[in-house]
Amino acid sequence: MPDVGEGLTEAEILKWYVQPGDTVSDGQVVCEVETAKAAVELPSPYDGVVHELRFPEGTTVDVGEVIISVNVGGDAAGQPQTAQPAAAEPAAKDAATEVAEDARPAGRQPVLVGYGVAETSTKRRPRKGAAAAEQAVAQAAVQGELNGHAGAAGTAPAPAPAAPVTGTDRPLAKPPVRKLAKDLGVDLATVVPTGPDGIITREDVHAAVDLAAASVAAPAAVPVQPQATPRQERPATGRETRVPIKGVRKATAQAMIGSAFTAPHVTEFITVDVTRTMKLVEELKSDKDMAGLRVNPLLLVAKALLVAIKRNPEINASWDEAAQEIVLKHYVNLGIAAATPRGLIVPNIKDAHDKTLPELAASLGELVSTAREGKTTPAAMQGGTVTITNVGVFGVDTGTPILNPGESAILAVGAIKLQPWVHKGKVKPRQVTTLALSFDHRLVDGELGSKVLADIAAVLERPKRLITWA
Repeated sequence: MPDVGEGLTEAEILKWYVQPGDTVSDGQVVCEVETAKAAVELPSPYDGVVHELRFPEGTTVDVGEVIISVNVGGDAAGQPQTAQPAAAEPAAKDAATEVAEDARPAGRQPVLVGYGVAETSTKRRPRKGAAAAEQAVAQAAVQGELNGHAGAAGTAPAPAPAAPVTGTDRPLAKPPVRKLAKDLGVDLATVVPTGPDGIITREDVHAAVDLAAASVAAPAAVPVQPQATPRQERPATGRETRVPIKGVRKATAQAMIGSAFTAPHVTEFITVDVTRTMKLVEELKSDKDMAGLRVNPLLLVAKALLVAIKRNPEINASWDEAAQEIVLKHYVNLGIAAATPRGLIVPNIKDAHDKTLPELAASLGELVSTAREGKTTPAAMQGGTVTITNVGVFGVDTGTPILNPGESAILAVGAIKLQPWVHKGKVKPRQVTTLALSFDHRLVDGELGSKVLADIAAVLERPKRLITWA
């Protein structure tokens, strides 16, 4: 399992596109995985025949774990090529590996994502004790294979499952695994590791829990080897269903908790007559310059927010706690909160402040369609500076949105409804909506937040200000 970006530590295998015995080519997509941020397709780094799929669909796998092996010799009887040391004598050279080396283009190393990984891209603290030298040799072999250096295969024996760690050595496990063990009340020092280099995996922790339960119920039972099975929705009782927290939902929960309890939120509201804006939307739909583009109220709300930011640039900033600095952004990457089958994501339109109305409409349409198809990339969700969430599509008046981490403001747009409104001294039916602006009170004072919200409302009430103010 490669690191598909942003330092993610695990991913769930959503779907396999190949099966053992299938022929694959270098660059062919073999599976789709879901990280904490997006669904990503992984290509094969080799030409050959699929030998084994190490994990079934639905399994959450740590970065660095081998998920597929490929016979690079071109037939099912050949030696499989995997991202771990081959089980061969140290002096023997794997024939399949030799084929892979001969066929590999110069300067390219076979990795699942990207090219040219450095051999020393990952380092681990050496283990204490007399086995330190042996551990270093095994680690070098593993690292060479993870980086696609097939020449490292066959130079070291495959590591056997280690015994539980004893003495003063700290058990090797990644942070998510340590948290899992803590939540389940498992002492990692008592867990038998089966991962590379004696690393404790999630399956090892769950196996330790199952083993403890079995020993209580039947002390004479034979311990069962840990199985890499997907954690599915399981009924706790006849009246409840328990769903594992993972993927986008897990990342969203962590981000919202971090934001809500780090940035002091303030939310202000304003109700505004948007009748003129709705008329402009209808006019733009028939404009030849907007032909083929999706024109809706959200487009003009986005443009109104960009105008308000231009008039009040201090709102477009972030708080750097480590450096004790306020970072003023001279660009606007406009985030749009999107509800998808996998959960809430917030991709953003890069440099939205530089786009014309047709360009903004095109970017907005592409962003929404990509999100609905589940094809949003992690890069598309990084670097946002301010966000819009359109809760009005669900028929609600407004809400109190939580800031996207690293941003200082988020605008919620409520449903647009026909309501009685005083217009030119008379009560008339007008199209009205409520806007809510949440901001980080550490760097945005009430005056600045109020000005931004008032400017957005003023543009939507009289959209000609898009010209006069811009």
